[in-house]
Amino acid sequence: MTKKIGSASPNKNLIILHFTVFIWGFTGILGALITISAVQLVWYRVLIAFISLFLYFKFNKTDIKIVKKTFFQMFFTGGLVGAHWVLFFASIKLSTVPVALVCISSITLFTAILEPLINKVKISKLEILSGILIIIGIVLIFKFETRYTKGIIAGLVCAVCASLFSIINSKFVKKHEAPTIAFYELAGAFFWISLYLLFTHGYTSALFLNSHDLVYLILLGTVCTSLAYVAGVSVMRELSAFKVALVTNLEPVYGILMSFIFFGDMNKMTTGFWIGAVIILSTIFLFPVAQKQIIKRKSRA
Repeated sequence: MTKKIGSASPNKNLIILHFTVFIWGFTGILGALITISAVQLVWYRVLIAFISLFLYFKFNKTDIKIVKKTFFQMFFTGGLVGAHWVLFFASIKLSTVPVALVCISSITLFTAILEPLINKVKISKLEILSGILIIIGIVLIFKFETRYTKGIIAGLVCAVCASLFSIINSKFVKKHEAPTIAFYELAGAFFWISLYLLFTHGYTSALFLNSHDLVYLILLGTVCTSLAYVAGVSVMRELSAFKVALVTNLEPVYGILMSFIFFGDMNKMTTGFWIGAVIILSTIFLFPVAQKQIIKRKSRA
């Protein structure tokens, strides 16, 4: 199954990625519905996802052995994954689902800058321009939604973490199967979050779940995490980290629409928010068009 995903055509990988991003958009809804804190929420999320992947490997008798160096690389990358999720849900709880999702869109700019630096290649002017437009949109949101400052900052730092582990995973997936990468990174995320809870005295009665939270967390940990995470990593064999980041920015579209359906959050947003959101989402949709035009002009020259 994983080999088919990994070896799929670019168009098929794009379809898989869009489906994955739709699922990620739903995580914001679940995050708002679950009543426990952001850190405790992510602790349960990675635990459930880790167990579900472990059972998957046991059932399929899959060999997931890797060398010690790679294990530690994935294990420490899991720290970035865990931080990303904690900050994402913290952003939701400190603001609203739409604000948090739009802030995550800044991953495009961070990836446009960080991917060339890490991979030591030339920075694309078009990618930087797209990133700057997205930042302008975020600044507009920041200006008009000052009551959500902490949530916006958490969302932006969350995007930096997402950008970094996406770039790292684009290298891992060239040599390893996506479920194996997900398994060890989730193990790392669980370890680091558990350590954080230990030092911050987070193991309290607040960890006890009510029936609704348990159902939401099982859905979040299995479908929205282990399944979506494996799919999201596997497409990187054919797609660049920047293209993945660009499509990932459709998460606000799906998330905001679902947020409106579930919570009516759109009524809480100011005009400044929507101007910023339109700039961000227009950039996402127009980038592939501009990229194709540039390629055509170069081929004619």
